[in-house]
Parts: sequence; structure tokens; C-alpha cells
Amino acid sequence: MTAYDYDLFVIGGGSGGVRAGRVAASLGKRVGIAEEFRYGGTCVIRGCVPKKLYVYASQFSEHFEDAEGFGWTVGERSFDWKKLVAAKDKEITRLEGIYRRGLENNKAEVFDSRAELVDAHTVRLVSSDKTVTAERIVIATGGVANAHISLPGYEHCISSNEAFDLDALPRSILIAGGGYIAVEFANIFHGLGVAVTLIYRGKEILSRFDHDMRQGLHKAMVEKGIRILTTDVIESVEKRADGELVAKTKNGETIVADQVMLALGRDPNTKGLGLDAAGVAVDHAGAIIVDAFSRTSVENIYALGDVTNRVQLTPVAIHEAMCFIETVYRDNPTKPDHELIATAVFSQPEIGTVGISEEEAGKHYAELEVYRAEFRPMKATISGRSERMIMKLIVDAASRKVVGAHILGHEAGEMAQLIGVSLKAGVTKDDFDRTMALHPSAAEELVTMYNPSYRIVKGERV
Repeated sequence: MTAYDYDLFVIGGGSGGVRAGRVAASLGKRVGIAEEFRYGGTCVIRGCVPKKLYVYASQFSEHFEDAEGFGWTVGERSFDWKKLVAAKDKEITRLEGIYRRGLENNKAEVFDSRAELVDAHTVRLVSSDKTVTAERIVIATGGVANAHISLPGYEHCISSNEAFDLDALPRSILIAGGGYIAVEFANIFHGLGVAVTLIYRGKEILSRFDHDMRQGLHKAMVEKGIRILTTDVIESVEKRADGELVAKTKNGETIVADQVMLALGRDPNTKGLGLDAAGVAVDHAGAIIVDAFSRTSVENIYALGDVTNRVQLTPVAIHEAMCFIETVYRDNPTKPDHELIATAVFSQPEIGTVGISEEEAGKHYAELEVYRAEFRPMKATISGRSERMIMKLIVDAASRKVVGAHILGHEAGEMAQLIGVSLKAGVTKDDFDRTMALHPSAAEELVTMYNPSYRIVKGERV
């Protein structure tokens, strides 16, 4: 029997990699883990966590305005960008410490180094040029922002990575993209007082989301003062002598801004990992190809999270890690379940969704019942804000099963998480109807829509 240095070596210290390494170590396995930047990965260091902190910061401008409608006299106020950045840094440093301690307390050996595959059982630690061997290897290196290097002037642009740590808050920003990262940062910067323009090649922001959510958010953003250009793209970016950036678009627009941010998708982080040397297969996008149990084309090498380009969400990577543990170390073969994942867009207002959109459902079900409510939330009636909430339930008419739930409004993400439990359990519309409303709340609309707003028959609204 071959003697290895480790039972398991994990490449990548993000949420999925750390979970796999920590739990394997807690089971008595000899575990090594390497991370070239900071433990916690994209989510903790430069993604979900700092983004949500910035969302909170950006909401206060509206909170101050709303307070006046409720009788509060709000005095002079100002915002300190550097103070927010420092507070964010302190929090993510605290969280990184928790990740490290979890590994160390379970006796995993932690390396601050880039790691590359030499062969199917050998890993090179770049910082020390040392090689180690492992019986099994997990690759969990996540994804990286697409730099869009084909764009003339891309070097003058930033990605979401740099947006968290700008030296100063820009007066204006142009954001390219229509996905959740672009939309969230457009709302963040607007809430902090920045003049924001969002440019997107599609006809509507947030492709693959339900059309009512997309249109409702678009309208709300424009009413706030965010400029949105659709069916257009940036063709070049130039930097003037005064430091201002000038972007030219395909449709003939010239946009001058302090910053240009590219939020044009994320690519699997596989370049230079030595996958060829180990025989690990990737697809056309560079994503590692895995089977239903997260095993790569090499029997002893697994891959988890965004690097596989299955579902790019932190909880999914953690779930895949736990399935790996069950399969490999607990003799309980377990496939990751990627169905009915609750997701949120932390825009302002938020989108929370679970299940499939009306458009997608129309392709799969002969007849649908669509329950839709649009209303002004109670808080807005006194604050004077014009923002509206939209709630939708998509129901398979034959089985009465709820196949999609979509919410636009404050705390939509929190509602979607709870509804996700119900949909996972196979809830029907009759179950919603039997549930007593909690009044007064916005969420009560979900259980008081008794009659369908319209039906979809063979993909057509009737």
C-alpha cells in the first residue's frame, strides 16, 4: 500500500474547501489545505459578506428619508467611505480567523500558498516549492471575475473585487452587466450618493429571473435615479489626463465617469492549476467536469463549488462538500441536490425566489395557474415612498403543486428562504390556502391569493 503524506489535500480555502477539510479532519483524517490569498474565499473576503455589509450601509439614505414621514426630525448627515471600508476589513478579518481556527482546532495543516497539481496524487506548494502527496484531492478554487480583456481600455476598469476597496467613493460610476452583481452594486453605489449608469446587452436586466421581478426592479431603480441602458455594450474605455474615464458604446453613447466597473460574469478558477498534468478534464469554459458525486475524470480527485460551474452559490459549495464527506468518508453515497435552491438578489428592493419562473414553467407544464399580487407596502404609505412589492406563485394546475415563488420587496430574501423549505417538501397551493395569514405583514399576501390572476396553457397566457 502506497504511503501518502495526507489522506486528503484540499486546494482552495473558500467555503466549500474549508468545510470539506475541516469535517474530514474532525473524522480523524490527515488533512492538508492550501489557499493562495485569504481563507474564506470569494464569499467571505470579496463577495457575499462584504457586499451585504455595503448593502446595509447604502440603505440608510432611504431610512433617513422614510423616518421623516414617521415624525422623526433627521438632522445633518454625512457618509465616510473610508470608515465603512475599515469596518468591513475588521469584520472579514474576524471571519477569516474563524475559518482558520476551525481547521486548526481539528488538526488540519493549513498552508498559505498557491497549490498546483503535479500528478493525480502530488501537489506542489508554490510558496516553498515543496511537494506533498495525498490519497485524495479536492479542488475548490472557486471562480474569478471575467476581466473582459477583449475590451479596448479594460485595464482602466475595475471588477467587484476592487469595488470594495476604492481609495475614495467615486462621484459617478458606469457598471457593465445585467446580472445580480451588477444590479446589486448599482444599488449600493446609488444609495451612497454616487451617480450610477448601468449598461446591459440584453433587453432586460437579470436574465433567467421571472419577468415580473426583472421589470419591477428595473422600474424601481429608474425611479430612484439609476440610469439603465439596455441592448447596448461598452466598445472602448479611455482615460483622460484628469483621470476621468470616457466610455463609448455600440449605440453611440459617450459616458464620462470616475469609475467603470465590469460585472460581466465569472470564470472557473482553473488556469495554471496543473489539471492537464493530473489528467483532470475541463469543459470549453475551463470548468472542471464532475459526475453526480463531484468526482472528476481522475478517480481520486474531486471538485466542489464554483470551479465546476454547476451552481455558483456559497451554500451550494458547502452542500457539495458535505455530500463529498458522506460519500467518501461515511460510506453513504450522496449526490448533491441542486433542485429548488432559494436565491436572492440584494438589490433595493430585494428579489427572493425559489423554483422556476413563469416563462420556464410554461415550457414544462401543460397548464399553470399564476397568482400575482402587487401592492404598496404599509411602511411606504406613511413614508411616502412609491416603491411597490410584487409576489407571485406559479402552480401546476394538474397537481396543484407550487413550482415557483417569486418576491420583489424588502426582506424578500428572508421570505424566500422560508418558502424554500415548503417547496422542497412539495407544498401545494391548497396548503398555502389553508395557512392562516400573519397580519399585518407583507408576507401574508402569499397565503391570501385565493384566485389565479391568469392561466398559462401550453405556454400561452389565457
